[in-house]
Amino acid sequence: MAAPLPPLREVIREFDLRAKKSFGQNFLLDLNLTRKIARVAGDLSDSVVYEVGPGPGGLTRGLLEEGAKRVVAVEMDSRCLPALEQVSQAFDGRLTVHQGDALDMEEPALLDPQPGEKLRIASNLPYNVGTMLLIKWLTLEDWKPWFASLTLMFQREVAERIVAKPGTKAYGRLSVLAQWRGNVRIAVNVPAAAFTPPPKVASAVIHFEPSEPMDETVQLKDLELVVERAFGQRRKMMRASLKSLPVNALELLNRADIPETSRAEDVSVEDFVRLARIYREMLNT
Repeated sequence: MAAPLPPLREVIREFDLRAKKSFGQNFLLDLNLTRKIARVAGDLSDSVVYEVGPGPGGLTRGLLEEGAKRVVAVEMDSRCLPALEQVSQAFDGRLTVHQGDALDMEEPALLDPQPGEKLRIASNLPYNVGTMLLIKWLTLEDWKPWFASLTLMFQREVAERIVAKPGTKAYGRLSVLAQWRGNVRIAVNVPAAAFTPPPKVASAVIHFEPSEPMDETVQLKDLELVVERAFGQRRKMMRASLKSLPVNALELLNRADIPETSRAEDVSVEDFVRLARIYREMLNT
């Protein structure tokens, strides 16, 4: 670093960075914790790390201190830009910041990787857009994702939904989508007291690594439709919840070897993938 950076509390006071609810902001100030989260992302020495909503730069510092080759951040709040410029200068320009809405970004073009560089996403995601961003990254039509891993902070309840297993109340559409496309785990639990201001709920960091498709013939739109119908009426048996599909629900379940009396929360990710494949086969006959 060119020069030591001031403590984050001083940065917040200097630039009047009181967290705004409209931006879904809760700042992490414990640099030991932010470095721990950065280490979850793995070896960053050959990585360009994409960070959404860096705020005053707590996790950003952790990522750079843990050896990220470059960090590219997107921040909507213009108040944070001077603080992030300090971080960029302290780390010899390895941080680039773009002001804008992460939901609108074309990330591969923005990150502009050079040969041999891996792309990773690591963020304390703003609470108001976190799930939407995860779905954006998991619903790439061609599952050869541009990123090597996701290391993301969510409200604890959302993180538990992402990793939930069949037979649990947390298991749902987000669980199926995430586990269909990769391996995911909760890596770090973060108490509300770690944030400024402290939110009303605890948080957790999930780490996701993409995997090969369970079935290359399955189309995203088919899986999303079957899962949406199943969990849209999760208390009903599958024979009822799938009745609105344009195929015979009982035949679909029978061909997929799923009991018609099952409920959505009892059906595994592999079973949903098989349902989606057979659904398409029935539509095409």
